Amino acid sequence: MALKFAVNNSLSAITSLPSGISGGALNLISTQTASASATIDFTSGIDSTYDSYVFKFINIHPSTSGDFSFQGDTGTNTNYNQTITSTCFETYHEENDSDAGLGYRPTGDQAQGTAFQRISSTIGTNNDNCCVGTLQIFNPSSNVFVKHFIANCNGGYIDRYTDNHYVAGYFNTTTPLTRFRFKFVSGNIDDGIIKMYGVS
Repeated sequence: MALKFAVNNSLSAITSLPSGISGGALNLISTQTASASATIDFTSGIDSTYDSYVFKFINIHPSTSGDFSFQGDTGTNTNYNQTITSTCFETYHEENDSDAGLGYRPTGDQAQGTAFQRISSTIGTNNDNCCVGTLQIFNPSSNVFVKHFIANCNGGYIDRYTDNHYVAGYFNTTTPLTRFRFKFVSGNIDDGIIKMYGVS
């Protein structure tokens, strides 16, 4: 593979980019806003148009303290119980600097489980508590491979902590995934925005 170089050596003097650079653009497909919503579902726009899809979570606020989670499904099915294997770790730091840590979170993973996959720590219900983050699903329309995902969310754990939550895994199915559902493990999504992008 040939290397491509910028026309000039100094970044400030670059007048043109090398040809052949493409990809990586986020193309907004849909936006949904929660308002005391039990779930937020994305049921269209997930097909072979893009090799991966990115969901952005903006100020997701719960009505009841709990973990934010997601699941997927195939075709027009609405059971949202696909088989998942995943792993999870988190970093956290308390406001008053009295507690901090980094570690594996065994309660956040699944081993061929069909539950909703937790992708955040426990988010508090104070007015200023919320979680933000990103979930990327790779090649959900493949009929050959399992469907990998990576998620990273940051939120206010029990009101006093910031908690950065990392989850990765795969849906153990070769059937194309066509829909995704987001919810808290208990209670409604009181407020927040989720955007879905296709990555070109």
